[in-house]
Amino acid sequence: MAMFHPNDWPSLWPPGDLSDEAVAHIADLLMELVLCFEGAHLSQIRRHHQAMRQLPTYDPNQLDLFDPF
Repeated sequence: MAMFHPNDWPSLWPPGDLSDEAVAHIADLLMELVLCFEGAHLSQIRRHHQAMRQLPTYDPNQLDLFDPF
């Protein structure tokens, strides 16, 4: 999934059209939405991230006695 940059949505980020207070309130609202969403779906998010991790091709508990230089 690609991350979005503000320049991808120019109609949502018109430069200079929002006051500092409005921007701060919007940022607070977005952060609250993210925290609520994460709280409700954290186990699913963790499962997805764990599934995306590649498993090691070796046993991490095995000692490496012949470490190459």
